[in-house]
Amino acid sequence: MAPGEPGSELNGSLAASIDSHPARYHTSAFSDTAGPKTMSNSTHSFQPDERNASILININGELVPRDQAVVSVFDSGFILGDGIWEGLRAHHGTIPFLDQHLKRLWEGAKALDLDMGMTQQALKDRLYATLEANDMHEDVHIRMMVSRGVKSTPYQDPAVTISGPTIVIIPEYKNPDPALAATGIRLYTVYVRRGYADVQDPRINSHSKLNCIFGCIQAKKAGYDEALMLDPHGHVATCNSTHFFIVRDGEVWTSSGDYCLDGITRRNIINLCKRNDIPVFEKNFSLMQCYGAQEAFVTGTFAGLTPVTEIDGRSIGEGKGRGTMTERLQQLYLQLIEDECGAG
Repeated sequence: MAPGEPGSELNGSLAASIDSHPARYHTSAFSDTAGPKTMSNSTHSFQPDERNASILININGELVPRDQAVVSVFDSGFILGDGIWEGLRAHHGTIPFLDQHLKRLWEGAKALDLDMGMTQQALKDRLYATLEANDMHEDVHIRMMVSRGVKSTPYQDPAVTISGPTIVIIPEYKNPDPALAATGIRLYTVYVRRGYADVQDPRINSHSKLNCIFGCIQAKKAGYDEALMLDPHGHVATCNSTHFFIVRDGEVWTSSGDYCLDGITRRNIINLCKRNDIPVFEKNFSLMQCYGAQEAFVTGTFAGLTPVTEIDGRSIGEGKGRGTMTERLQQLYLQLIEDECGAG
């Protein structure tokens, strides 16, 4: 991507660290017998960055070197996936949309009857202290995870939890693949559905992501980049790790939101459309309407807006990459981040 092309400001050199400790950090997502490599094509594709081998990870307020960062085998998150999380970015030394992320985190904690044990301001301070300790300012992705805490025995009842929550903050130098902002990804509609709230509410950003993992596996086995998931009624809901939009006749459509997380980037894009007189609708629509769309794209905190060029073997629009609406929204979103970080 040439300097000044939409997406280039946020998509600099890519990152994920692990060169220095291959036995400890490399997984099939990062390496093979030939050494480190990029992940298979997806909105979460990145390349290794050696700086990540020496990062400090924050565990319950204590900064720990990466190779010493561990949690108990009795932790609720490990035993049961009992927890919530947020993915964040650092840009110009600032974490954009942090208040929105923390509001969602606290709502998830309330739903799980999980006492965070600290205020939102205290957690903000901890996040920025972690960045400062690592001297990180730009091109940083943060995974913040909160579990219910350590249990006295492996059992689901919260009553056997014997500690406060486990709060882990992992900052890494990691940028999305800059090429994807223009060339896009391919989606495959999978069998696993986004379910009803009385089974597992898809609006909660929980550690329990098995249905999304099933979807991801099926899409990859079929040779595609990410999974497109339907709701119980056959309407399009979301992707396994991003939110999905289509463009039809100058209108931007996304799902009703009944069967997906209210993503921070998703909501920002909807609001940007409204502020810029772009017709936008949260509604039910079918796969047939996706196949006939002029454009499609996905959104997420990590990569922002990424075009979709193909769904289930059907080319979207001209199938050549980013459409004009997607490009416009990318530019508007980049400016929103700059404004949010006081750099506009």
